[in-house]
Amino acid sequence: MRLLLDTNIFLWWQWRDRHLPSRAKAAIEDRENDILVSAATIWEVCIKRQIGKLDFDGSPITACVDAGFHLLDITAVHAEAAGDLPRHHGDPFDRMLIAQARLDHLTIVTEDRQFALYDVPLLD
Repeated sequence: MRLLLDTNIFLWWQWRDRHLPSRAKAAIEDRENDILVSAATIWEVCIKRQIGKLDFDGSPITACVDAGFHLLDITAVHAEAAGDLPRHHGDPFDRMLIAQARLDHLTIVTEDRQFALYDVPLLD
């Protein structure tokens, strides 16, 4: 399975946080799965760190590489699809993840219930 991590899931994994659901932890640890982190997540982490809303040491790119995750670039097609999504979700980073998952046939790992309003596979 190809799994796209929501930013919170990525952070909880990185911090070994107790909030990481056991099903997400098991899916990430399963070597049969390809784990992807979007450039949107990297961008969100860096922005939130810069404005003081997030304490994240080091490079999120390095953290992904060290964890064996694949980085998912944002394309113009992704951007257009994210902009055309219904306004169920106002967070532009999450909207990008939804668009990427839909276009690239990925399953999103998230605890955000608003993702379910879109036609996108979610990890159960």
